[in-house]
Amino acid sequence: MTGPDLSTGRLTRPLLLAGIIGGLALASGVALTVTSGWLIVKASEMPVILTLMTAIVGVRAFGMARPAFRYWERLRTHDAALADLARRRVQTYAALIPLTPARLGQRGRADLLTGVVDDLDDIVGAQIRVTVPAVSTLVAWGITSAVTTAFDARVGLVVIALGLAVLAISLVAVRVETRGQVELGDARADVTRIADTLTAQAGEIAAIGAGPDLIAELDVRQANWRALVLRQARGRALAAGAILVAVGGAVAIVALLLEGSTRHTPAVNAMLVLAPVAVADALTPLAEAARALARSRGSARRLARVLSQVPAVAEPSGVASPDTGQGLELRGISARWSPERPVALRPLDLDLPPGTHLAVSGPNGCGKSTLLAVLARHLDPEAGTYRVGNDGVGRRDVLSEPLPAARGRIAIVDDTPHVFASTLRENLRFARDDADDTDLIAALEAAGLGTWVTGLPDGLETRLGVGGRGISGGERARLGLARALLSERPVILLDEPVAHLDSATARAVIADLVASSPDRTLVMVSHREDGRDGFARTLRLTG
Repeated sequence: MTGPDLSTGRLTRPLLLAGIIGGLALASGVALTVTSGWLIVKASEMPVILTLMTAIVGVRAFGMARPAFRYWERLRTHDAALADLARRRVQTYAALIPLTPARLGQRGRADLLTGVVDDLDDIVGAQIRVTVPAVSTLVAWGITSAVTTAFDARVGLVVIALGLAVLAISLVAVRVETRGQVELGDARADVTRIADTLTAQAGEIAAIGAGPDLIAELDVRQANWRALVLRQARGRALAAGAILVAVGGAVAIVALLLEGSTRHTPAVNAMLVLAPVAVADALTPLAEAARALARSRGSARRLARVLSQVPAVAEPSGVASPDTGQGLELRGISARWSPERPVALRPLDLDLPPGTHLAVSGPNGCGKSTLLAVLARHLDPEAGTYRVGNDGVGRRDVLSEPLPAARGRIAIVDDTPHVFASTLRENLRFARDDADDTDLIAALEAAGLGTWVTGLPDGLETRLGVGGRGISGGERARLGLARALLSERPVILLDEPVAHLDSATARAVIADLVASSPDRTLVMVSHREDGRDGFARTLRLTG
């Protein structure tokens, strides 16, 4: 699979058409200004009204054409940008799959959201804020230069020089802003990360009294972000001021060239003097385009840091092998999280026939979570074989299967199952979207939540998560188990599923799981003894 497209400011046919239409809108604005100037001066001479009709019609036409072209351009631009955003989001999500969780485990949710949402929006936004304005400005500048040159070559040269000056200022602004964009993005991510921690874990933070320290750190990060924003704002102000000086200089030069000249009528002279002022409106978008280009380049570099990592799992091509059973077999399996890190799981042989209930224990760092990662195809082993299938039927190599097929047979329950800000029904259907209410209730009852859901006033329509009903640690753990059971996957991996529960609740949760899974393979990693006696097999890793 090729990586996602992180190019910025790319010119495509739809964007080219939108830019041309936008250029016609800008050119209409320029024409409206200069024609109005000609009309005002000419009318002051009190000529026969018929001599003004052409200009009057022109003012009306340009006045209506400008918003019409602008609206058309916005429709074309946003259609192209939204289609591009959808395409790139799919590519980015696909690129994250082989990186999850082995390569992303050390990154917080806020960091990933900043990259996948904010940075990707900046990259796609470059199509709207860079490519289209650049083409539009070029079209309007070209038309204005050609028309003014037809009237007076000297004024035409001034308009051309003004455009080149604004372009040079914009290019300098791009270079200056690009230097600080990565630093600015990192500062924004720091603020987002701490704010996310404060809101998502408010209860835990209050319980341990860490709130004041985190708020103080947030203030420091916010101040750093503000300082970087102000530094860039000063640069933008200088660029805007330089453009105004260039426009003023162009107007002064044209006025000096036309002073005392009898080559044109006063009305035409007024039109030519207004030309630099009018074209300045068409050139102004270049400054904003420069800022957007710098921002998108910084975003592309930050997102590339995440997506350019070497995946922890290979992505074999082809189709899944025929089903020969769901027994798992490991032979000589060893693994490490990255080439530069020590071995996390030493050579291990393990047979897991269908229906095996295995509890894995051992000290920290012995490889318990690494074993689950290998089983779940979140991490490829460094050595050994990993096969699936039943004895007497034929086993197939899991590592040569496509990721969706290999991961599709396994459900995972960790120590803190995520609760989505939605209804209980949708929190469950996340595991199997074709499940009906009967299936949902059965899964909840199997996980020991039958009485709980019956007591909810809104039943499956009860809202959970942010803005909804709070749930206890035991309810959260059981909700994760209900999802796993609802998924109907033959293998369930449990990583410290009762880590935050009291002993009685932990034993009850595990007992319900074991009773509901006589034919499923269960592999549980836990430091605790609670509930471990419900598993028929145990494995102790020593590192």
